[in-house]
Amino acid sequence: MAQFPHARYLSGAHEPGQFWEDSGVEVAFAGRSNSGKSTAINAITQRKNLARASKAPGQTRLVNFFELAPESRLVDLPGYGYAQVPRAVQEHWKHLIERYFSERESIAGLMLIVDVRRGLDRRDLELIDYAGPGRAVHVLLSKADKLARGAGLERLAQARAELGSRATVQLFSAIDHTGVPEARNALRSMLERR
Repeated sequence: MAQFPHARYLSGAHEPGQFWEDSGVEVAFAGRSNSGKSTAINAITQRKNLARASKAPGQTRLVNFFELAPESRLVDLPGYGYAQVPRAVQEHWKHLIERYFSERESIAGLMLIVDVRRGLDRRDLELIDYAGPGRAVHVLLSKADKLARGAGLERLAQARAELGSRATVQLFSAIDHTGVPEARNALRSMLERR
């Protein structure tokens, strides 16, 4: 049975004034373009097409709000770091994300999706800083199926050492379901903390 049977799309915001009402609790999902963010959202919610996954990176262009249950939301933020998008669009996305984290009271946490083969970079660490103190951050090292188990565990240890107490981290794959239950539990825990 689906863990979030009533999950549904609410709205997309191109400007901060279009953000969904700031009430209840929500968890933001973010990651570099082509990190597998939309696929992770669909795997965790057990909904095949809740978030639109595309083979072309940079397709999430709005701040998308999804209801998981009454007063409980998942928020899909635009991907970052995609060079094929014009500079003005990249700056607009950065502005949207900064405003999202600085203005909303309902944010309980951040799920950061990072391609395990690429590891954490400066932009990922900046995003953790945007989330701010007092909010949980959980990192999914996605596409773990692309690495041998030993190599994946080595990347996991590196990420844990780099992040310290700033975030929890796990291996994740929507393809072979590595870490999907754990990620779902992390999402539920964030939503229930508030």
